Amino acid sequence: MVTRTRHLAVLSVSTAFAALLVWDTADAGGFAIREQSTEGQGASFAGVAAGGAPSAMFWNPATMTQVQGRTLEVDAAIIFPRASQSGASAITTPALGSFGFTAGLDNTGSPAFVPSSYTTWQLNDRFWFGISVNSPFGLSVNFANPNWAGAAYGQSTSLATYNVAPSLAFKVTDWLSVGFGVQVQYGQANLTNFDGVTGFGSARLLLISGDGWGWGWTAGLTITPTPTTKIGVGYRSQIDQEIEGSLSGGSTPGAVKTTLKLPDMISVGLRQGLGAGWTVLGTFEWTNWSRIGTSVISQASGATALSTSGAAITLPFQYSDGYFYSGGLEYALNPAWTLRAGFAYEQSPITDLVRTPRLPDNDRYWYSVGATNKISNRLSTDFAYSFIDVKDTSMSLSPTSGNPFYNGAVTYNGTASSHIHIISLGVKYRFDDPPSAGLITK
Repeated sequence: MVTRTRHLAVLSVSTAFAALLVWDTADAGGFAIREQSTEGQGASFAGVAAGGAPSAMFWNPATMTQVQGRTLEVDAAIIFPRASQSGASAITTPALGSFGFTAGLDNTGSPAFVPSSYTTWQLNDRFWFGISVNSPFGLSVNFANPNWAGAAYGQSTSLATYNVAPSLAFKVTDWLSVGFGVQVQYGQANLTNFDGVTGFGSARLLLISGDGWGWGWTAGLTITPTPTTKIGVGYRSQIDQEIEGSLSGGSTPGAVKTTLKLPDMISVGLRQGLGAGWTVLGTFEWTNWSRIGTSVISQASGATALSTSGAAITLPFQYSDGYFYSGGLEYALNPAWTLRAGFAYEQSPITDLVRTPRLPDNDRYWYSVGATNKISNRLSTDFAYSFIDVKDTSMSLSPTSGNPFYNGAVTYNGTASSHIHIISLGVKYRFDDPPSAGLITK
């Protein structure tokens, strides 16, 4: 009973750690956050749905059956995004020029600290229970000067999500495991929007703030056809995040609400041992961003909220689906050190047609390295570094651009140049004796 109580206390502490210390920024396609595993990041998340660490349960809960006993993993990523933007705008007609708005901004990205935690508990030789705490979606952009050329389409915005997922996994046979979990997600959003001009070089703004809850589920399976081959398929369901809050400004201030249709995701992972300490890793991931559509900001009565000009306040995301491909290598240098590296290509769901300065995302390349140091049979630490090279982007919002975000009053043409540095640290601790041969030991 004492051991069980202690383990439950650790569950509570790790859950609180991840729930209270999150500042989010989008560093994957759309506004997803991929940094859910330090070990996984070291290989650009190649092979994560097939296992490798307790944190693999984020992608596939069935991977818990690879971890014997009772374990805790805590990870923390520090993200340093940079997005330099420049452009030109015209108020109503090109003849009026930029109306006193400055040309661009040096950096609209905000640093972020994103922790996550995982606990797994082997109940018997067939069943495992686990809890993961994550921030799977987030956005933090800061436009220090609200009176810049892209002001009509780029103002400071934040979105944070806090996701708790209790899960069960079952080892059907020595070569097949399945898992299932439930997602409970809390979301907070603050959106600053352009609402016209009050004079030369001065933008009028409105603010939407709110929070809410959403629910979903996870499922997955792992197949081990040979002792050196692990294949995993994981699924995270869509979540409709119901946000309720208030509108300050516009012509209909007061209580408002909206639904943010977050995507579901399928991950396929491979871990293939080659002998002599080498393992090849691979991942394919599909994210259903096309379901997000348009979020309409509604009043408490159900009528659409309106700006000062009387225009409906909407967020016409209209994204396409996102795809992620990665490959990596892992090398067990000696019993104490495992090294890894990986490369990934990510196809952004944000196309030229719908891109805005608020989120100037584009296709990107990941370059990652990492290492695990096994300090003892129970304790190990992880380190990872990634550089993300984001393809330079162009943006066009005009009567002829077809961009659904065009507000009918301000034309904007601009570019953005972006890249991201990510440093992650992780700790894994096992509360009982190390596993027998054939289970994860790092």
